[in-house]
Amino acid sequence: MTKAPDLLVLEQFLPFRISRLSESISLKFAQYYKREYGMTRPEWRALAALGQLGTLTSTQICQHSNMHKTKVSRAVQALSERGWLKRKRDDTDRRIEYLQLTPTGKKRYSKLVGLALQFQAELQSSMSSSELSTVNKALSILEKLEIDAD
Repeated sequence: MTKAPDLLVLEQFLPFRISRLSESISLKFAQYYKREYGMTRPEWRALAALGQLGTLTSTQICQHSNMHKTKVSRAVQALSERGWLKRKRDDTDRRIEYLQLTPTGKKRYSKLVGLALQFQAELQSSMSSSELSTVNKALSILEKLEIDAD
């Protein structure tokens, strides 16, 4: 007689729990920047990467934000159409394009930083300092695993 396979209780499967929680928090935060600017999640992430790190290529934004190149390309196009970023082709390799926030983009980024910090404060206010410390330690442990999706 063969043994029946073990069942996977999805709600106890760590990758599922992390993914579900991440999606829930991301969707909640999206309400902030969608309401204020009508931005998509990839637009927000691209803007945040450029605001934090300065001049980047689309490839660097993909690597930093863990987004697919198609999503980054659409986000860059939308931010460019809004006048929030400028593009500059590389002089030696025309395939490379450097992206920077414009003065308007920097102002929007600054305002969105305020929204992000407000959201983070609201999220953290529901935890004790001990719980927040535990969450941060757990995230650090998971980030050290350097799990690669390839």
